[in-house]
Amino acid sequence: MSIKLDNRHLYLQVIDRLKQDIDQGVYKEKEKLPSEFDLAKHLGVSRATLREALRILEEENVIIRRHGVGTFVNAKPLFTSGIEQLNSVTDMILQAGMKPGTIFLSSSTVGATEEDIRRFSCSLNEGIVIMERVRTANGEPVVYCIDKVPEKILPETFSHGVGSIFSILEDEANRKITYAVAQIEPIGYHEKISPILECEPETALLVLKQMHFDEMDEPILFSVNYFKADKFSFRVLRKRF
Repeated sequence: MSIKLDNRHLYLQVIDRLKQDIDQGVYKEKEKLPSEFDLAKHLGVSRATLREALRILEEENVIIRRHGVGTFVNAKPLFTSGIEQLNSVTDMILQAGMKPGTIFLSSSTVGATEEDIRRFSCSLNEGIVIMERVRTANGEPVVYCIDKVPEKILPETFSHGVGSIFSILEDEANRKITYAVAQIEPIGYHEKISPILECEPETALLVLKQMHFDEMDEPILFSVNYFKADKFSFRVLRKRF
């Protein structure tokens, strides 16, 4: 037993031991862990120490605790990406070695709102195309996408069932996206979107809102993407200046 063999706080040792056991397959993904009493006894620590370790593991999304049911090992994210890397959802799925797909939900052209005018620097009488789609990986729904593009930017041959809007804008509209301003936030169960993505009740969503700009610094695409938090993991590289 490795617990108590170094000078670190016991709860940190418990965290490392449980992560090691999960990595080695002692506890498998979505498997229920032993009760707190049995697990604390097995590790040779108090239940208070174990609870602190489990609290941190839950914050790190390694485990999930279901009230009145037990503690379960979370599935590891299939897709991991640095948020500083501007990749399309299609690219993220391809990089994970899976087949991207699209379920088209709706498309409409509406008049620009005050918010659209501010975002795109367009006029009130310009049309804004709004598309709602579900992106799939090997047939499994993983991202709910809402995209807004000024109508004048899209080519006449634009197909609403297209996989990557990035590619269409670059290849057919000659507008290459070079950077985006992003905002990411976690939310809980969403009454409309969570069932479409086939989420479990306890599965959270990561909402990524992005304003995309082309090589001329012109805003050409605003997107709101809802990612299944148990499938996607985003990291950020931070540097000290």
